Amino acid sequence: MDALQGLQAWTRACGLASDTYRAMGACSDRVFREQVTRASLAVAASIAEGYERGSRPQFAQYLRSARGSCAELRTQLYIAADIGLVENDTAHRLVAELLELSKTLQTLINRCERRR
Repeated sequence: MDALQGLQAWTRACGLASDTYRAMGACSDRVFREQVTRASLAVAASIAEGYERGSRPQFAQYLRSARGSCAELRTQLYIAADIGLVENDTAHRLVAELLELSKTLQTLINRCERRR
């Protein structure tokens, strides 16, 4: 197994990206759908890139970027639900998962910074 696959935060972020992609599949606004999809992919991609950098300070920096992408995606999902591009229940479920992932990322950031 790839070491990255053992990282719970990355696995969860990949699952969230897949769920978000499926949730936005019927969205009629192509530009909005693509922006939401990019933000969801950025979360997992930032975790992976930081992990592969090999240093704790760099990993922490990329984890911060992933948290920022989580916030961006939450915002987009709130708006998508508000304007009817995605079901409210789906958006709220994804937002709840993003909040939990953001907490996990902060825990990882704290661990990286303590071990400097």
